[in-house]
Amino acid sequence: MAVAASELGTTVDALRKRVQRGTIEHERDDEGHVWILLDTVRPRQDTGQDTDRPQSERDELISELRAHNATLREQLESERQGHTEARRLLLRALERIPPAIEAPESPEPRPDRPTPPGAGEGREEGSERVQRQGPWWRRIFGGEG
Repeated sequence: MAVAASELGTTVDALRKRVQRGTIEHERDDEGHVWILLDTVRPRQDTGQDTDRPQSERDELISELRAHNATLREQLESERQGHTEARRLLLRALERIPPAIEAPESPEPRPDRPTPPGAGEGREEGSERVQRQGPWWRRIFGGEG
């Protein structure tokens, strides 16, 4: 099959697929070997691909493709610059926004931790006031509290 692939200007794997699809003439012998039947009049695939077009037309197509490729590269570079600018502006905007959660200036004692002696002086009145007033929703909507 390697000789047939070389003669046809293709790969062995491509020939195997063509055999599977039944798009190339072949025979199998009793031992399971596949024989590709070559037409000796047919030209190789890699030599006669663009023989129906004149050289000037091919050159024109190539230059058109190169110009299109250059345009696409310019567009890509423009998009990259736009994304860089957008990221810079977003970073600047995010720096101006204050953090959503700020640490309290004086940490309040937690119920699960023991309060050091003398650390809660002056706060007891406020906590008693909150206990006397009750929950906020009872103050607004009324009720026992």
